[in-house]
Amino acid sequence: MHFNRKIFSDDELINLYKNLLFPRMIEEKMLILLRQGKISKWFSGIGQEAISVGATLALQSDEWIMPLHRNLGVFTSRKMPLHKLFMQWQGSKQGYSKGRERSFHFGSKEHFICGMISHLGPQLAIADGVALAYKLKKQNKVSLAFTGEGGTSEGDFHEALNVAAVWDLPVIFIIENNGYGLSTPVNEQYRCEKLIDKAKGYGMEGVQIDGNNILEVYDTIKGVREYCIKNQKPYLIECITFRMRGHEEASGTKYIPKEMFDEWNKKDPIKNYEHYLIEQNVLTELAIADIRNEFKRDIEASLNPRPTESSGLASNGGTSESFSIDEELNDVYTPNKKTNIPTKQNRFGSPPSGDRGLLAPLSTRGEGLGVRFFDAIKEALHQSMQQHPNLILMGQDIAEYGGAFKITEGFVEEFGKERVRNTPLCESAIVGAALGLSLEGYKSVMEMQFADFVTVGFNQIINNLAKIHYRWGQNADVVIRMPTGGGVGAGPFHSQSNEAWFVHTPGLKVVYPSSPEDAKGLLIAAINDPNPVLFFEHKALYRSITGNVPQEYYEIEIGKAKVVKTGEDVSIITYGAGVHWAIEYADAHPEISINIIDLRTLLPLDYSAIKEAVRSTGKILILHEDTLIGGIGGEISAWINENCFEFLDAPVMRCASLDTPIPFNLELEKNFMAKAWLEKYVQKLINY
Repeated sequence: MHFNRKIFSDDELINLYKNLLFPRMIEEKMLILLRQGKISKWFSGIGQEAISVGATLALQSDEWIMPLHRNLGVFTSRKMPLHKLFMQWQGSKQGYSKGRERSFHFGSKEHFICGMISHLGPQLAIADGVALAYKLKKQNKVSLAFTGEGGTSEGDFHEALNVAAVWDLPVIFIIENNGYGLSTPVNEQYRCEKLIDKAKGYGMEGVQIDGNNILEVYDTIKGVREYCIKNQKPYLIECITFRMRGHEEASGTKYIPKEMFDEWNKKDPIKNYEHYLIEQNVLTELAIADIRNEFKRDIEASLNPRPTESSGLASNGGTSESFSIDEELNDVYTPNKKTNIPTKQNRFGSPPSGDRGLLAPLSTRGEGLGVRFFDAIKEALHQSMQQHPNLILMGQDIAEYGGAFKITEGFVEEFGKERVRNTPLCESAIVGAALGLSLEGYKSVMEMQFADFVTVGFNQIINNLAKIHYRWGQNADVVIRMPTGGGVGAGPFHSQSNEAWFVHTPGLKVVYPSSPEDAKGLLIAAINDPNPVLFFEHKALYRSITGNVPQEYYEIEIGKAKVVKTGEDVSIITYGAGVHWAIEYADAHPEISINIIDLRTLLPLDYSAIKEAVRSTGKILILHEDTLIGGIGGEISAWINENCFEFLDAPVMRCASLDTPIPFNLELEKNFMAKAWLEKYVQKLINY
């Protein structure tokens, strides 16, 4: 191994050595603890330390890094307290994730490290978002994300690199190519000769380096960092290396030929660098021994704290600490600080009127003039863009074209292309970029062109956005607009109702307004909320429904239902288009006294409003456009049966759409929709 000293001073060489050695010695201790049953799992980076350490030291301490399993050197080089890292690995409540995550699935905003998820690839897009924030702030910074050679096979790799290239983002993507994805060798992973060959396909530069040579890694990444900042471009680096342990300790290494271990043992990054430093008279063997002894004392002291402290150490990775259910539930969401923004408190509303024309200009619109659902959303976005200079809009065709439904038409002329951003066709990367923006204090609203397309961004939403605050206290200030629903003859891929998929996911908020007034106030509230919000907008309501919408900037509280109509015979609990179906039915049947509840928010649910609806009539019909099986109606019905059984005069009933994909033919679609079955279920309840 050839080390090129260049202009490094002795002190710089020694500092690199100490940072390289420290994670190795920690790992050696962790392997002992694993054998003793004092931790439950470990992903070893032995043999790969030079990449993590060299990359981290080449960056500024306030530049975000997105590490993976084998990047202990990132955490130690950022000087994270070792005693707290040990608590994390032992599952202690005093660790970085309060015992909720294992090994390296955690982050620290204080140290500019973003916690990984096991799906690996999604971390790359977060680096895009951070780099975009740096670019918008005009800061001379880069973000850096790690992946393995196996991760380059994921769609997220393609999406993240493509977005970084198209948007000219200062991102460094590092591939740690250790030859195996768990047990799958590279010849079963890809066919290109070098992984950096992929860089050209995205219009970016790339370089392959010796990942075991600390000086080469450090010097290369310092130079690449300067390139990315100067040119505002991304860069791909492939580090050739080898892991000397299994993918994780339980998996072993039987699938790797013994001769490969012999070959790579000769390339050990620490042994070779030690020999170099001794040859250069930078260190002596005695000095190296002193450094090792000092590290050993630090490691033991961090594992065995003073009597007034606690490491949380217990057998098999468990702890003897007590955990609070209230704390667990409270930490699912980031606290939403109260603001001075006007809030509409009245939970009683009037039925929306018919379409009465276009939205009048703000300066001339009277309070009584009907405003379309479509325009109320547009107004909420427009006022929010004025209110928040750090708000970024992203989505396919939302700039000059104005979006598929023209809601952002005219925005790019007023707010510019930096804040109103057309995206490549890659939902997963844009959700990840939105999270990256949040790390740097930005708000973002992503338009999912159709709610149906959310499936290709599902992982980012479910596993990154939703869980990040619970896992390590980082908020995700992201709103995803979801044009949804049928009634427009758009077929199975543009009309399905998929809100229930997300109601099952703690950490998300799911909002679904039915009136223009609610649409505006709830969207403003969603943008002001520091938590991830999925905001469902029924396409059939965009231009068919109008209502009174205040001109001012106001919020409607998320999580509060609305009584649309009071009645005594039967309560219909619904949301979205179902509200209008219920109103239409009630108007056509004045002989039935119908109580109509508009949920408005599906997660969290307003259980007090649901309970009051049960108490008021004793007969409950849950109406939703979604299909029956797995719809939110089942959850509400179960809750009522468990908590309000004594108030019921009949079984809780559900009126939902057919359990088929939504069809294209308009007659088939009408037959599919829950509206077609509303009469049957109301009469069944009334006559029970």
